[in-house]
Amino acid sequence: MNGTFADVLLLLAIAVVLVWGFRRVKLPAILAYLVAGIIAGPDVTAWIKDPNEYHFVAELGVVLLLFSLGLEFSLPKMIAMRRLVFGLGAGEVVICTLLFAGLAYVLMGDWTAAMVIGGTLALSSTAVVIKQLGESSQLTTRKGQATVSVLLFQDIAVVPMLIIIPLLAASSAEVSIWESLGIALLKGAGVVVVLMAIGKWVLPHIFREIARLRTDELFVLATLLVALVAGGLTHLFGLSMALGAFLAGMMLGESKYKHQLEADIRPFRDILMGLFFITVGMQLDLDVFWQNLHWILLGVLLIGAIKMLVVRLLAGAMGEREEDSWGAGLMLFQMGEFGFVLVALALTYNLLSQDVASMLVGVGVLGMAVTPMAIQRCRQLVAPLVRGKSRAQEADIKQPDVSEPKQVLVLGFGRVGQTISRFLTNEGIDHLAIDHDTKRVQEAVAGGAKVYFGDAARRDILRAVHADKVELIIISFAEDHKALEVLKAIREINDHAEIIVRSRDDVRLQEMMESGATQVVPDTLEASLMLVSQVLSRSGVPIRRILSRLDQARRSHYGEMHGFYPGETTDMDPEKIDRLQFLHAVQLTDNAYACGKELKELALDDIAVQVKSVRRGDEEFSEVHGDFTLCKGDVVLLAGGPRAIEASESYLLNG
Repeated sequence: MNGTFADVLLLLAIAVVLVWGFRRVKLPAILAYLVAGIIAGPDVTAWIKDPNEYHFVAELGVVLLLFSLGLEFSLPKMIAMRRLVFGLGAGEVVICTLLFAGLAYVLMGDWTAAMVIGGTLALSSTAVVIKQLGESSQLTTRKGQATVSVLLFQDIAVVPMLIIIPLLAASSAEVSIWESLGIALLKGAGVVVVLMAIGKWVLPHIFREIARLRTDELFVLATLLVALVAGGLTHLFGLSMALGAFLAGMMLGESKYKHQLEADIRPFRDILMGLFFITVGMQLDLDVFWQNLHWILLGVLLIGAIKMLVVRLLAGAMGEREEDSWGAGLMLFQMGEFGFVLVALALTYNLLSQDVASMLVGVGVLGMAVTPMAIQRCRQLVAPLVRGKSRAQEADIKQPDVSEPKQVLVLGFGRVGQTISRFLTNEGIDHLAIDHDTKRVQEAVAGGAKVYFGDAARRDILRAVHADKVELIIISFAEDHKALEVLKAIREINDHAEIIVRSRDDVRLQEMMESGATQVVPDTLEASLMLVSQVLSRSGVPIRRILSRLDQARRSHYGEMHGFYPGETTDMDPEKIDRLQFLHAVQLTDNAYACGKELKELALDDIAVQVKSVRRGDEEFSEVHGDFTLCKGDVVLLAGGPRAIEASESYLLNG
């Protein structure tokens, strides 16, 4: 028992360090878990004597992953994107599976192993690709939508693959694959009917009762129980546990408890999936990996090239632009996390040798490692492939006259940008908008709007529209990091223009001001001001006083509005936490260090904290200065970052 405990402790320690290190260099956590498994495995430190001891717990991770996948499975979304999902997605999975299986059969001569390899390599990494698309602001682009559609179908295709692998093992004995598949389909249909009936008539009542009790741990336990019972039921019928979990997730995916279930299951899923990927890493034979490194590198390139070509031809046949077709293919070049699941399952049923499994894991690890870089540089990488036609297609979009600088530039022609443009048009103000969404620009130009097609973060595009001479520029992007990138690009060529930047909230307000913004307009704070103006107006406050107060708030860069009281539902994302501004009330006890001291003596500004007010009994001091003396019993309202507030509270109370 002590040995097992020490093993788990070492695994956790190395996983924590590696995940931290990998995330610092913006690599996916999956790779960190795989490397942790390699280090703990028999070829490096041999801490874990028998990786099979952890097999059951790791399998639970796969079950919870499929349960989460079922929760996210949306039939309306599938129907809305059916052309790309069932055209491009299905085509990619079927064609790539057959091509890779054919190549594997030629090399190995074993058709069951070849089918497993074909299915494994046809899949791409949903977790890594979706995250990178979001971070690079490409999720809503045409190539981003095509990529998501293929990933959506691949996620669905995983379920039959998980069913087929045990059948391939069974068929290699005495029963034919078609007979096994027919029996499995009958069993599957029966299980689906039973689970759907339970999901429709039983589970909603159970979860409604649990929700009434408002007990978080009971909700979590019930969620885990549903996922595991559904998995156990399919396992009882000789099918994959993951299939049952997926069906359970699907049943609950349409319920009003979907988001709560997702939030509850995520910590368990992530930890157990981490353990699963560690066990995959343990199975990597490093001798085989190093001896065949040249073949693995060649495999990554060949697999990527085949996937790119297949997606390019399919997307092109469906009328997608050449640049978007190549871009979607490039984003899908890697082997995905479900590939590791299939490799592990095939190893369990002895369908693959240890050497082949190690090579497949190596292909997956290398592919996923370079995926973030490939997606970030997607346009530059595909540019040589489409240079001739891409320019011609861009030329098909009728560009407005940009021979002379305009009075106003609107960067981003989404809903906010279009609203600004309409008002400018109504006032007869000469302006130009820039947007990189092909369809939107074509629609807008056809409707008579002055929109220039191009990426506003590129300096050549900015110079083409005379951004270096324009006096007023509005940045209306929904993504703050994109707005910051564009803001910095403009300030490099134009240091005199007034730049008004739209922001989601005040998290990056200071950073934007320091980067050269004249005014930042946060959506949440402006919405608050509009609500305040309505409330004050209906309460009888004169309109002149209301306008004066709104103007004062904007001139002070929303100074009085920064900071809010956090609650249990506040997003405590580690990447955002340092930029948030919280409010926190500290009551000075009888022996508090700050009692009898003036604010200037305490110098709280050095800790980056502001004293908003002090309440003494029934009296409140809303404006306190350096000579204000604190007394015991005072309640000091602090504003600042979470860590700064913690430090200030400790300082006020203990010195």
